[in-house]
Amino acid sequence: MGAAEAQARCADAVVKHPRSRPGAPRSAALFFPWAGSELPPAALRGRRAVPSPFILGLSGYYHDSAACLVGGGEIIAAAQEERFSRIRHDPSFPAQAVDYVLRAGGITSDQIDYVVFYEKPFLKFDRLLETYLAHAPAGLRSFMLAMPPWLRTKLHLPREIRRALGGRLRNEIVFTHHHEAHAASAFFPSSFDEAAILTVDGVGEWDTATISHGRGHRIEFLRTLHFPHSLGLLYSAVTAFCGFKVNSGEYKLMGLAPYGRPRFADALLEHVIDLKADGSLALDLSYFDYCAGLRMTSKKLETLFEGPPRTPEGLLTQREMDLAASIQFITEEAVLRMAGEAQRLTGARHLCLAGGVALNGVANGKLARAKLFDALFVPPAPGDAGGALGAALFVQHQLLGHPRVTTGRDTLRGALLGPAFCADEIQTVLDQLGLRYERVDDEAALLRATAAAIAEGQVVGWFHGRMEFGPRALGARSILGDARNPSMQSTMNLRVKFRESFRPFAPAVLAEDAAQYFELDGESPYMALVAAVQPALRREPTAAEAALSADPDLRQRIGVARSTIPAVTHIDHSARVQTVDEPRHGRFYRLLREFKRQTGCSVVINTSFNVRGEPIVCTPEDACRCFLATEMDVLVLENFVLRRTEQRPLAAGEREQHIASFPRD
Repeated sequence: MGAAEAQARCADAVVKHPRSRPGAPRSAALFFPWAGSELPPAALRGRRAVPSPFILGLSGYYHDSAACLVGGGEIIAAAQEERFSRIRHDPSFPAQAVDYVLRAGGITSDQIDYVVFYEKPFLKFDRLLETYLAHAPAGLRSFMLAMPPWLRTKLHLPREIRRALGGRLRNEIVFTHHHEAHAASAFFPSSFDEAAILTVDGVGEWDTATISHGRGHRIEFLRTLHFPHSLGLLYSAVTAFCGFKVNSGEYKLMGLAPYGRPRFADALLEHVIDLKADGSLALDLSYFDYCAGLRMTSKKLETLFEGPPRTPEGLLTQREMDLAASIQFITEEAVLRMAGEAQRLTGARHLCLAGGVALNGVANGKLARAKLFDALFVPPAPGDAGGALGAALFVQHQLLGHPRVTTGRDTLRGALLGPAFCADEIQTVLDQLGLRYERVDDEAALLRATAAAIAEGQVVGWFHGRMEFGPRALGARSILGDARNPSMQSTMNLRVKFRESFRPFAPAVLAEDAAQYFELDGESPYMALVAAVQPALRREPTAAEAALSADPDLRQRIGVARSTIPAVTHIDHSARVQTVDEPRHGRFYRLLREFKRQTGCSVVINTSFNVRGEPIVCTPEDACRCFLATEMDVLVLENFVLRRTEQRPLAAGEREQHIASFPRD
């Protein structure tokens, strides 16, 4: 198929879809004027204003359910349901997360002033019905599978929410637009008085990307891109084609991309994607099946991608690496163009970014380096979990009119919004499990011993303070290792995390030292930016090592040290950086400072405290189980230190049982 025919097919898809602009010329931008809510919903109109309301934000029923409590003008607590249920990406009503945030706020459900859900279920159902009708009679099986949960639960969310809250809720429930919640989650906690806001994901109700302008306590929505044309769904489709799970494996595709070259990019842009100058896009839907089928892609894509999809857990070939590189290239280009359009429309000096695509740290890093804006802010939970936070803040500021006070620092408290555990609680757990431990109440001594263990090549589980909100471990529920150790990446991947060997690890670095190690201009406290290792620290491979770059066995390529901090340096000399400062990170910052004192290096590996397929640990029990089931050497639980060599050996099959309890992601 030639370019002209491909363009016509894309145009046809735009015209025929129920939410598309009939007759839109091929040269026209595909961003539409925003048609979302501007007035407060009926649940708020005519109500007496509450000076400092308690607002419960909720996300759920699709993936990454979460709850957030805002009160007294501050974010009190936020957590994902998966951390309590131990089900990765748990989509169920966030009952345990709600229980936690209410306890953190010291209130009961009858003291909540407003409950707000992060999207409008009837609009989402409208999209579902219109899409199936547009493709009928195709998609009947998919339709029949989709209807029962909608008819049982999703169309009755007020009832379900009230029931979950014990029937004690005094007021009506508020529903925001999905992308309103995303935009609010990025702008309202930011340090910016004014900013352009870009949200990009798979799909909310109808919207797949929006551009808006935040000023003070208001967000003005300007442009939107409509389903089925979606950068997020395009990325997920390639994720599925490469054998990874949708809404879970996209970050694997990002990590795989540097091993390939974007040789499919031209074909995608010629046949599948009409990418406009403003970043909006149209997809030739004949290559996809997500509108009405049970698969993300159609058979037609197999011709373009040189064969059938990879089976999950199948051998990764150069084709998958090249596909990853290709879709990553297109994603970066689309995000850059959208950001340019956001700057043109708003004239703002700052940019806030949210939605699932904002988890693409490589694209974020490229955007930051492009210098379209003076500064970029990505919240720690830019995806659906963060919708709970955004929904609560949208009600507080946009709908109730409560002003924002910016202080030069974001209001997310380092994302440390989850539960913490006191010494007595931890000791009780350790004694019940029959574990041997040492209690070290002198923080300086504790940090010296922990830093020394890391420097000696030991893998340390680190559990301190309040749990992080969002998908990243940020120094509260982390596994730490020596970034200087060339064997540490493979050791941690294969013996601790039990995951694919190609996946890189992120560095945590003292904020004041970040520029010494990485080409990073500014801070990255939420591990949202990928930056290159400084050229002076890079190591050129030997001829023998260079030959390994073409080896189909990824393990051979991974074993090559590419810098003086090889365990956190990806094959392209990049790293997903977390900058650590004392106001946000407290003891974790002081640990890195002690590690620097002992070694001269202020960089450590910081990966999430879990095994493959497991949510990040939440409780001391979770941490102990994970520690015992892996080959971590040391576990630091607040002031308690456990060493593997001092614990009883696991009974036959205990480790395997723990790992098998979490489905492969």
